[in-house]
Amino acid sequence: MLDRKTAPAFVTIDKVDVMPVKQHQLSNGIPLYTLSAGSQEITKLEFIFKAGMYQQTETLVASATNSMMELGTKSFTANQLSEGIDFYGSFLEMSVEQDYANITIYSLNKNLQKTLAFVEEILKYPTFPQDEFETYISNKKQKFYVNSQKVNVMARRKFVELLYGSQHPYGKNVVEKDFDRIQLTHLQDFFKQHYNASQCSIIASGKLPNDLQNTLENFFGQAAWSAGANALKDVTHLVQTTTQRSTFLQKEDAVQSAIRIGRVLFNKTHPDYFKFQILNTVLGGYFGSRLMANIREDKGYTYGIGSGLNNLVHSGYFGISTEVGADVCQAATDEIYKELKKLREDLIDTAELETVRNYVLGHFLRSVDGPFSLAAKFRNIWEYGLDYSFYDNYFHAVKTVNPKELRDLANKCFQQNDMIECVAGKF
Repeated sequence: MLDRKTAPAFVTIDKVDVMPVKQHQLSNGIPLYTLSAGSQEITKLEFIFKAGMYQQTETLVASATNSMMELGTKSFTANQLSEGIDFYGSFLEMSVEQDYANITIYSLNKNLQKTLAFVEEILKYPTFPQDEFETYISNKKQKFYVNSQKVNVMARRKFVELLYGSQHPYGKNVVEKDFDRIQLTHLQDFFKQHYNASQCSIIASGKLPNDLQNTLENFFGQAAWSAGANALKDVTHLVQTTTQRSTFLQKEDAVQSAIRIGRVLFNKTHPDYFKFQILNTVLGGYFGSRLMANIREDKGYTYGIGSGLNNLVHSGYFGISTEVGADVCQAATDEIYKELKKLREDLIDTAELETVRNYVLGHFLRSVDGPFSLAAKFRNIWEYGLDYSFYDNYFHAVKTVNPKELRDLANKCFQQNDMIECVAGKF
């Protein structure tokens, strides 16, 4: 019989083994990474290209190219593609990030080959119809107008511009005239240059069919499709962080003000990354963080506030974000700087540090549940040229970091004079 009057013993997490992918290669050189696990007869395929916003030379081109690839191909209209993929119980995602573009398909194993016939068309033979292009740009322009009135969008756009400069790919924002300037030929040229076999990598996860590699070989590995593009060169862009520490964007009718505070820092390739994750969690990385306890629970200035390190392939930046009532904007900003100062001056209490350690380790354990999550863990290191020792090093740092190391790190990273502040709304 279970003794329900006695709580189970508390057990700490000593180690989590992250199931590694297996590496293969198609005949035309496309890298294929497979992770076969789980019980559901479902396969997820991620086709990844170096076709993010960092690679575009014209604003809007990367996202427009990615979105329009599914709006008509050599053999199918947009409706035929959508209905055909849906008919076989599959789901297609098209997305663009700062550094990479993705075409992701979820498919029942029994229908995988039929689904891939549509994916092949999208990847190799998009036609970029003029009428679909005009509709897409019109819709994006309207959405741009709507979002531009939101204080959180205003602050987010301006914040990255202040951090990186208006001409840096990570800091350059869309402006109204970009919608009139973009042409269909820009998309066609970008597709030819970036969506080809030489720029493609594939990550497959799920309960994978035994013949998956042969299937992918037949669809995507037989020839250097979309050949003829020039080899891509890594371009280094100069970061031009503003010297103005505070920027305010006035919006007279705003009920709330959006606050962004942060600085250009580093990404996960930096040796301080692991310890910084603990420091950030203490500050604003979970619901029990100091920023939440102070600004939400104690002061009641906001429904939510958080901080985090945003990883980019060529950089990384730290940011604190929240929305508060316009009448308490200055008070909330002052409290944020007080919390940063405490971390620079005072040692973190042992009990608080243990709570954060257990939270971070528990969160990590939950994040490796299932084949799709395990594949995401691989991608998180693959994008940065890292290997699985990254996670061993992460665990070691989380379990061994001490309060003095965190205070020293806070003094390196959280100096108020290094912070860039952007507020949109009323101040």
